[in-house]
Amino acid sequence: MVKIYKPGKVAIVLNGRQAGKKVVVIKQLDEGTKDRQYPYALVAGIERYPLKVTRKMSDKKIKRRSRLKPFIKVVNYSHLFPTRYALELEGIKGLVTTDTFKDPTQRVEAKKQVRKLLQERYFTGKNRWFFQKLRF
Repeated sequence: MVKIYKPGKVAIVLNGRQAGKKVVVIKQLDEGTKDRQYPYALVAGIERYPLKVTRKMSDKKIKRRSRLKPFIKVVNYSHLFPTRYALELEGIKGLVTTDTFKDPTQRVEAKKQVRKLLQERYFTGKNRWFFQKLRF
């Protein structure tokens, strides 16, 4: 079988609370594990996208509207829709592992790091399409 979900691949979540949100695959487990006996992927995505900013707005307002809220999640392959796009985020790969989800404090720390990396990517202006809400 061809591996569709490789690290860095952008996908769309189809079911659940984050349905319709774009995510980046961090790690894929095609065979599953003992506790999760189905193919799944560790993903990081944007729960709340940055808002539109204009030139008239003050720096304070621009900073507030440019915030984003990330999420990290374990998602079954059947709940992901792959896209042709990929996102190069080298820093995320080492941050989130399967052990991260066992301890709530580790999860919070990982989310903070993911937010920082995504925020940097947003401010550089690369991959603008990833930081816009999906309209359908």
